[in-house]
Amino acid sequence: MNVVVFFTDQQRYDTVGLHGNPLGLTPNFDRLARAGTFLKNCFTCQPVCTPARASLQTGRYASQLGLDGGALPDDAETLATHFKRAGYDTAYIGKWHLGGAEPVPTVKQGDYAYWLAANTPEIGSDAYDCRLFNQQGEPVSLPGYRVDAQTDAAIRYISQKRENPYFLFLSFLEPHQQNPQDAYPAPDGYREQYASRWMPPDLAALKGSADQQMAGYCGMVKRLDEALGRLVDALKSTGQLENTVIVYASDHGCHFRTRAHEYKHTPHESSIRIPALIHGPGFMAGGEREETVSLVDLPATLLDAANLEIPQSMQGASILPALRREPNERHREAYVEYENMNGTGRAIRTPRWKYAVQTDARTLPSYACAESYREAFLYDLEADPWELENLIDLEGYRGIAGRLRQRLLCQIESVEGRAPTIAPPVSIRPSGQRVLPDALGEL
Repeated sequence: MNVVVFFTDQQRYDTVGLHGNPLGLTPNFDRLARAGTFLKNCFTCQPVCTPARASLQTGRYASQLGLDGGALPDDAETLATHFKRAGYDTAYIGKWHLGGAEPVPTVKQGDYAYWLAANTPEIGSDAYDCRLFNQQGEPVSLPGYRVDAQTDAAIRYISQKRENPYFLFLSFLEPHQQNPQDAYPAPDGYREQYASRWMPPDLAALKGSADQQMAGYCGMVKRLDEALGRLVDALKSTGQLENTVIVYASDHGCHFRTRAHEYKHTPHESSIRIPALIHGPGFMAGGEREETVSLVDLPATLLDAANLEIPQSMQGASILPALRREPNERHREAYVEYENMNGTGRAIRTPRWKYAVQTDARTLPSYACAESYREAFLYDLEADPWELENLIDLEGYRGIAGRLRQRLLCQIESVEGRAPTIAPPVSIRPSGQRVLPDALGEL
């Protein structure tokens, strides 16, 4: 069995048709998800590139990895380590952002045998100037729009004759912005197709930079979906599709500067919820899954699907038991670590509620664990799916906040080995006619 990870960067969950997007951006994603397993409630474990990618490579939370200067520790065991140990050929193509330098030193390449990647293509490459590096650190220029160039490289790799199965990680920059221009460069002619079209309700209400950038962003998502279709066609034409597990996911979402002075970094749905599917042996006809799945769960899931041992160091849990209808308590809620200019935070997302805490100031190193937090956010996702009203300081919701606080503390302790203190908001407002917590149902 082969494994291919199709990984995008900063893609909102609601860009895909199965999440209600009306623009027809993702027919290939939707088709694969319907045939395989659609992870309807999938979330990142850290809404920023480096820590999210570290968690996906290792199955561990970023706070426990000891990331130094944006780089994985040299001795970190990655997905490539485990698949290579099992006799797989391993390959990485595209954005890495875990090397701490450009080009990425061999020791920082995550144990991948084949390497055609760049640490930060959002800075050192461009939409029609795709420059990656081989394993020796030599620059390689690939022709075409960057999404197409990387897809061509991936198709060349999977088309090679080999004796061993392979694990291919195909990592795109798109639809992340090109940093020097702070722009979303879609392929020529694509941006124009989505100008002045549908806008997600949170962006319509809060504006941010979406009016200027959403059309280009949508054009990039469309081209990514076309690339997914090309890759699947290549697998089908070479007789590999039925024996290949395809995972589609993104490192985090994008709120277009509506929630902070950046594009992500917050615990809101637009920042933490991601599109995800798994297609292939063991996942066909899995249906639309309601379980809450984290990015940190995907490594264990992939090893489980390949019948490989899941190391105890992995903090995520395979979703295959849920597909087999076995008793499963691990996928009831998402736990998220985050940080932004206002502080370091932790959050929990249940089917109905979002509860988050953060430090009073950003005084800790990146990805650090705090000893104390203050309550920052509470959203009723059933009544307010776009998170336009923060309930954290309303008196009538203190009961709900207290119950969620205990669940969050349990999650923190399970990851970090200790429980911090969590203080209430600085002030509490009267609730007026608000429904009291006892009438609000299950968490």
